[in-house]
Amino acid sequence: MPVVQPSITDPAVLIALSACLAATSGLLPLFFRRRQSSVQAAAPLFVVIAALIGLTGVGIFFATGKTTTFSIFETLPFGPCDLGLDYLSAWFLLPVLVVSSCCSIYATRYWAAEVNPKTWRRLTFFFGLLTASLLILIIARNGILFLIAWEVMALSAFFVLTTEDHKPDVQDAGLLYLVATHTGTLALFALFSLLGVAASSYQFSAMSGIAPPAAVAAAIFCTALFGFGIKAGLMPLHVWLPSAHAAAPSHISAIMSGVMIKTGVYGLLRILSFFPHPPLWWGVTLLLAGIASAILGVVFALGQHDLKRLLAYHSIENIGIIFIGIGLAAIGQTSGQNLLTMLGMAGALLHTVNHALFKSLLFLGAGSVIHASHTREIDLMGGLAKPMPWTSALFLLGAVAICGLPPLNGFVSEYLIYLGIFNGVSGENGPAVPVMALAAPALAMVGALAVACFVKACGITFLGTHRSEEAHKVHEAGWPMRLPMVALASLCVFIGIFPQWAAKLLQPAVSAWAQTPASSDNPLLQTAAPLGWITILAMVLLMAAVILLLTLARTYRKNTRARSVTWGCGYLRPTPRIQYTSSSFAEMIVKLFAGVLHPHLHRPEIAGTIPAKTRFSSHVPEAVLELAIIPLCAAVDQRFNRMRKLQHGQLPLYILYIFVTLCLLLTWAV
Repeated sequence: MPVVQPSITDPAVLIALSACLAATSGLLPLFFRRRQSSVQAAAPLFVVIAALIGLTGVGIFFATGKTTTFSIFETLPFGPCDLGLDYLSAWFLLPVLVVSSCCSIYATRYWAAEVNPKTWRRLTFFFGLLTASLLILIIARNGILFLIAWEVMALSAFFVLTTEDHKPDVQDAGLLYLVATHTGTLALFALFSLLGVAASSYQFSAMSGIAPPAAVAAAIFCTALFGFGIKAGLMPLHVWLPSAHAAAPSHISAIMSGVMIKTGVYGLLRILSFFPHPPLWWGVTLLLAGIASAILGVVFALGQHDLKRLLAYHSIENIGIIFIGIGLAAIGQTSGQNLLTMLGMAGALLHTVNHALFKSLLFLGAGSVIHASHTREIDLMGGLAKPMPWTSALFLLGAVAICGLPPLNGFVSEYLIYLGIFNGVSGENGPAVPVMALAAPALAMVGALAVACFVKACGITFLGTHRSEEAHKVHEAGWPMRLPMVALASLCVFIGIFPQWAAKLLQPAVSAWAQTPASSDNPLLQTAAPLGWITILAMVLLMAAVILLLTLARTYRKNTRARSVTWGCGYLRPTPRIQYTSSSFAEMIVKLFAGVLHPHLHRPEIAGTIPAKTRFSSHVPEAVLELAIIPLCAAVDQRFNRMRKLQHGQLPLYILYIFVTLCLLLTWAV
């Protein structure tokens, strides 16, 4: 890839300029202390302008196809800090630019300066820094620069996550995130050290096509899967994700779930692109990890009472779906099945963008509900559809998209992955066939469980009667919060109806990753998948929905209406307590997976002729964290307690320790 002197209209320069503007948006509140509302309104303006400039750069690149690289620092010990753009980077830039601009607009009302005078400046500053680091990370072409941007992203996310650091649960979530993300970063240090030795350079251009010994290649894959898997939230490396997404402000949850965890996917794909013919066990491992993460993620989501924790576990589920596609693509590369590689990677990349759109929409919708009701507990909501019609409709649309139902975008990407599975099973006779055959029913089960989970979330949150006093006082979100949700929902509908537009951008991204240009053996995505039929199906479904709504509206206007309370099933004095709760709705499925979920049940004690008032409650713990990692750390801490006797607090003794250590090192060196 040639290093050139770029012009101001060069796509890579425009992305770098976009990152600078995004970072500048967070500086405004630090210098202008007066007129808080005006300054807060100016910050998203910078982010939106940055997004428009960045989208312009991405558009120019997709239109011209010119790959460019330029250096910001050239005389550094680890090589020049190159920034550049290719089709894979351009694809991942799209959700960063779109979601960040929507979240910045949303924050002006959700986290208003006059309501949060002590925290909005900090939140705005680190939000801009987070957006800028995401952009630089994706266009970095040097391993060390990639790690620098990675660390800035990790620390910025920590500070926006812990905005309400006076709350104990936020403190715990922030500490857990910090430990997890730096554990992953240590693995990435090892990863890029191995790559640097194998390629004799930290430049990505030198790493492409490397052929290290099998043991070194295996170490590269394992460290990449561990380090990037933690960031992506792949089960069981997901331990930080549920609490972090629940504790963060909702627009921060949206950008973390919609964009930040995708940097783990991007990093893994970038490393895999260096190996044109990976071993078969790499693809099988990714496929099995994706299946486990998808199933367990949605199962854990079903057991949640907290609306944002429920959505967080669905991020783990969808990361699993993405990894299923990546595993199929890796198997296709190994076996030489170009069509399998095309369909698997196209499904994974499209689902990456689709998940960014509908999951950001869902988190912003949940934020509107929480902003109005002041609670995250689903069982304290209910009946919110009438006072919040816009939020309820947009949340429902996001739920349909995340369940993979037509005519929305989630259906298209999952459909491509299904096609890849069927193609792989029918066209391959190797040992990977049983695993690929397992992926199809697993993906179908995930879809069914996702539908059940969002029937629970939407039904209990928006339907029925109010379950608390707070639910009586809710109000619809203002337009600064509604417009970003409408924009995201519109993109979900557009991709679902016209997937051909997405396919035009997907084709070069997949071909660039697989290093195989389109040919008769590697057909274009538009011909490999019947995307035209998806458009026809979507149009038919939309027409049917419109006709049904018009018929219902006409019938509703003609018939006389009598207002009455909902039938109480024969109870003389029905109360909101007789409605389904989140626990009762998911009870059967939670029992079915009790061996994995380990639910905690607090059963009522009923005794005597006239029993006293009692209650039932249940809780699904974070099994990996609470039942495995914490007990393991406690056991290790107990074993190492004896070594604390060496800490006497006496300086001469510490000097003796240093002297003995130096003697041992000198002896070992000789």
